[in-house]
Amino acid sequence: MNQIRNLLFVAWIAVAFLLWQAWSSEHAVPASATAATTAQPSGNPGTTASANPAIPTATVPTAPATATPAAASGTGTTPRGPVIRLRSDVLALELDGRDVVRADLLRFPQTRDPKSAPVVLLDPVPATFFEASAAWVSAGGGALVFQPKGDARSFALAPGQQRVSASFVAGSPSGLRIERTVTLERGSYALRIRDEVVNAGSASWTGDIQRTLVRVPPVTKRSFFNPETISLNGAAWYSPEDKYKKRRYPDFVEDGPLNQAVTGGWIGLSQHYFLAAWVPQPDQGALFSLAERGAQYQVDATGPRVTLAPGQRFESASTLWLGPKDAHLLDAVAPGLGLSLDYGIFTVFAKPIHWLLTQLHKLTGNWGWAIVLLVFLIKLLLYPLSAKQYQSMAKMRKFQPRIAQLKERYGDDKQKFQLAMMDLYKREKVNPAGGCLPLLIQMPIFLALYYVLIEAIELRHAPWIMGWISDLTAPDPYFILPILNGVVMFLTQKMTPTAGMDPMQAKMMQAMPIVMAVMFALFPAGLVLYWVTNGALGMVQQWMNLKRFEDPPGQAPTVR
Repeated sequence: MNQIRNLLFVAWIAVAFLLWQAWSSEHAVPASATAATTAQPSGNPGTTASANPAIPTATVPTAPATATPAAASGTGTTPRGPVIRLRSDVLALELDGRDVVRADLLRFPQTRDPKSAPVVLLDPVPATFFEASAAWVSAGGGALVFQPKGDARSFALAPGQQRVSASFVAGSPSGLRIERTVTLERGSYALRIRDEVVNAGSASWTGDIQRTLVRVPPVTKRSFFNPETISLNGAAWYSPEDKYKKRRYPDFVEDGPLNQAVTGGWIGLSQHYFLAAWVPQPDQGALFSLAERGAQYQVDATGPRVTLAPGQRFESASTLWLGPKDAHLLDAVAPGLGLSLDYGIFTVFAKPIHWLLTQLHKLTGNWGWAIVLLVFLIKLLLYPLSAKQYQSMAKMRKFQPRIAQLKERYGDDKQKFQLAMMDLYKREKVNPAGGCLPLLIQMPIFLALYYVLIEAIELRHAPWIMGWISDLTAPDPYFILPILNGVVMFLTQKMTPTAGMDPMQAKMMQAMPIVMAVMFALFPAGLVLYWVTNGALGMVQQWMNLKRFEDPPGQAPTVR
């Protein structure tokens, strides 16, 4: 490339390619099977008889965890206990002790309509089925059915109360008894579950707990302009050794089995803005696995496997997250859970940008103006790079008359024209890439901001200017921002050198403002607001720096 404009064109294409690649890629992560390891029981394991002081055995199961009728109640083949309702200030749940069959997120309406129903994360409806379960299954098969303790079927957080709980009990004819307590705390999306397993029978019992998330994935229209198809829709899991991993629904089977023994991790099913995740007790091991059964996709954490002699007891605790992908809240629940707010390869830039955007919102009280201020700060931070870019462009403008003379001299002989132009650059010590390289350095930061604006749940249904932009995650209803972006691009082009450009490429560049205006008409308004602000500030900076670095008017030198 011999012109800065050509290089800028390539940079635009590179940005478009990276965004397209992020959208179309399924983010497949191959799973590797690992050997099973032994976990230690937690809580207060002990005995109920002094004649039997042995500690119960707890290990990670070695066989792949699969969806069985006993564990996957969504198949309709496993009996349920009575369904109760458990409600806090942020969650409304329906559960039967083993399965959480419905979860309404009370602070997140489905639409901006004041009468809108809340988002339903877990849902028993077959077409949108999504369920979480924690079933104790004996080694011979068969899950125990829980019954509520007492006659109450509804539990709600009272004013001034900090937590609300419901208790369940399950038993078997052989004498095994399980008591389960489910607790919700005020303002929290973390459901705390504690189990106490007691073998009151005369024979040993062996079994394990299967914590499962299973759903029918929502039908989402695949589109480059739809953030829901860019965000992760599929499974995510975390282990202290391998850190954060993920797999989209179409890759559950194609990418091979996941049979990984993990202690201190978590599993989840992710969608745009929201997450359901099981966090087993950190010091108890489990086998992580994926399964596909027809239209249903499932992720499991099976274990620990427990062997209880007569009179022994075992305790296990877990957390079920049912709520927004808010990194601040998630990081407080479990290590690595905040990584489910997935920024991909741009995480190193996106996290500080998200933090800064949050601080600016505290200052402005409006997410739209926070975006505008964020662009101001980023442009200010990157101004030294921009100044070098504009200085190079000003030099290129100075040489436009000489390049025009070269073009006139060599006519259609493109090879001689290119050689003469490169010789001119070399003789005058002009770097035609000087204006493009700073842009390439800035690109990861701007792409990280793109992902922040897509993933940040704070922007969901957030207004900017009422009567115009009432939802920053929806397209501009009047197309004002896309049109402004096209105008800014057009004006910026007029200040950029064009001498020596191929006629076909020149036509493509002239059409770019129109193409981008049409494309941005379908993007969320928050993204377009960022792009318009960034472009307008860049145009002003370019005009100021071109004036600053441009030589005084005079007769253009002739070509030697």
